[in-house]
Amino acid sequence: MMNKLLSGCTVVALLLIVVPAAAQTHTETVTVDANANRRAIDPRIYGVAFADTAAQLTELNTPLHRSGGNNTTRYNWLQNAANHDFDYFFESISDGTSTAGESADTFVQNSKTALAQPMLTISMIGWVAKLGANRSILPSFSVAKYGAQCSVDPYLHDAGDGKKPSCSTLVTGNDPNDANVPSDANFQKAWVQHLVTKWGNAAAGGVKYYILDNEHSIWFSTHRDVHPEGPHHTEIRDKMIEYGTMIKSVDAGAIVMGPEEYGWTGYIFSGYDQQWSAINGYNNIPDRTAMGNIDYMPWLLAQLKLSYTATGVKPIDVFSLHYYPQQNEFSNTVDTATQLLRNRSTRSLWDPNYVDTSYIGDKVKLIPRMRNWVNTNYISGTPIAITEYNWGAENHINGATTQADIYGIFGREGLDIATRWTTPASNTPTFKAMKMYRNYDDAKSTFGDTSVSAAVANADNLSAFSALRTSDGALTTMVISKYLTGATNLTLALNNFVGTGVAQVYQLTSANAITRLADVSYAGTLAVSVPAQSITLFVMAPAPSGLAVNYAYSRRVHGALGPFDLQLNRAAAIGGAVTVEPRVLGNTHTIVFAMNTTVISTGAVTATDAASNPIGAPTVAFLNNEVRVTLTGLADNQRVKVKVANINNLGVDAEVSLGFLVGDMNSTRAVNASDISATKVHRNEAASAGNFRFDVDASGLVDQADVTAVKLKSGRGLQ
Repeated sequence: MMNKLLSGCTVVALLLIVVPAAAQTHTETVTVDANANRRAIDPRIYGVAFADTAAQLTELNTPLHRSGGNNTTRYNWLQNAANHDFDYFFESISDGTSTAGESADTFVQNSKTALAQPMLTISMIGWVAKLGANRSILPSFSVAKYGAQCSVDPYLHDAGDGKKPSCSTLVTGNDPNDANVPSDANFQKAWVQHLVTKWGNAAAGGVKYYILDNEHSIWFSTHRDVHPEGPHHTEIRDKMIEYGTMIKSVDAGAIVMGPEEYGWTGYIFSGYDQQWSAINGYNNIPDRTAMGNIDYMPWLLAQLKLSYTATGVKPIDVFSLHYYPQQNEFSNTVDTATQLLRNRSTRSLWDPNYVDTSYIGDKVKLIPRMRNWVNTNYISGTPIAITEYNWGAENHINGATTQADIYGIFGREGLDIATRWTTPASNTPTFKAMKMYRNYDDAKSTFGDTSVSAAVANADNLSAFSALRTSDGALTTMVISKYLTGATNLTLALNNFVGTGVAQVYQLTSANAITRLADVSYAGTLAVSVPAQSITLFVMAPAPSGLAVNYAYSRRVHGALGPFDLQLNRAAAIGGAVTVEPRVLGNTHTIVFAMNTTVISTGAVTATDAASNPIGAPTVAFLNNEVRVTLTGLADNQRVKVKVANINNLGVDAEVSLGFLVGDMNSTRAVNASDISATKVHRNEAASAGNFRFDVDASGLVDQADVTAVKLKSGRGLQ
């Protein structure tokens, strides 16, 4: 997932002229530039929650599967039970068998069966569910104990809703022990230890993602039977530090996510302040005043950074929030006004000029806002995640076009992780919209993994997203017509991409089926139809005669975690500003050229130093679109040029120069104190796509040995 450069500057225009129809037609232009605004798309943005079956996960080809939400806040792993909070009469209910951790382990197994990474929620609220005799249900608001209530469970009449018969007054003073038992970090630590014992640690393929509870600031509502007072800012800070540190103590490679706040008000105010202000108004708010009158999320991040600075342990590895639109979009309503609202309100995810027209009344710009919050207040570059979102209308094509728009936005804007709440039924248009990105042909073919520019006139009417696909060099372009009626005359202009001249076309419409249409040629023009409320994917293979190097890597295997690739600057001359490989050299070293099509043959391979002297005896191999050069005879503090000639017998050469300087973490061609400091920041982290260069010895873990290795090399410069 690195930026790629496709050679060739020819411009091809594809005119898709709609056959005249009775309904109003529209005219739109999408301008794609395969060299502009390149950004890697993290596949983790295509995550879901609570799929009904492993088959659903497999069909969606989803990389992440989240177990989260209100009911997970009080999961008792020992009793295998959960309290269903205000979602269902505050009842503690069996989660399956009496086997400790059974429901969570089943969730992990189903996820892994579908090749999705499970994400589990760790309770921090201080209470977990307990069951009655023979695993019977226990209510927090027993009618027998607390009197008549507004409503009761029709299947368990002793379980009340915690409201007095007037339905406007809450039952207070209940005993949390009625349906719960106390829980603390040690109780949850035992669960994490169970998971590591059963599944292995994160680095060995076990559970990698742990979520620090769920929507803390509204516990006073959702979990008022055990936490009737809104949590103070300091309570959540202290718990996130305690529980995040606890998880890392059991599994240093775990990825901890938080704080999982529920929405806009929770970003700005602590739970205590939300509850207090509902009664007393928004003047002299207690927690906000104590925080120096700044918003809750930036304050919390800054406090977590202080903990990290003091201890060297990150309380969280991913900054995660929830977001739901606030004007009835998250519903099954599909009247004209609501459909048009869905069409435009996705702008709140990205548009710096869009003012949300709900009670928020502000520019949400959620993804750039989150990025700025972590870069300013926490550790710059920390991944950001939206782990709950939903725009509704799953059974309607408007919900499908909105979901397709959201996926495109996530990729274009550089979100790192997202999990939709929840997984739509497999027969819904929204489920199929998700397949358009991850499995449009039922053969696991996907939308591209490097976003490129796709400009439109007005994304409220028609949005488009384009990406290059590393595996085969194809250019994929998703066009989403949001118009409620009328087909669209679409001009798709392609810049800086050399293709075969034929595009595959897949389309989802209100007919609720993904259909492969006839291929279209973009050497000329064709009469085709782009319907109202449709999602159309164009897949354009690169022209064989346009064989080119997309990019080059330096590859090392990091223990059991496998290979990680360092992208190289192909434009640098051997004596210039070459990319530096900072990792310790092995007996052999691999350089990879990623081509824009399948490689079937290569010519000679050479490796030379800065004085053009041969180095070792390089060998070359190829697999799919990769040309792999194995180097021998390398030495530290050396410049090397690698060249592979006549790929595919087309006279195309692949060439790159790089430097080898152990410890040069910042690629400044010198090892100094800044490299030592940068390595320390990542100490005790498992190697990942974001930090692997700091794993100097390629062991799979950034540790003190890596810091020491950099220190030993300090003071040297690349010759």
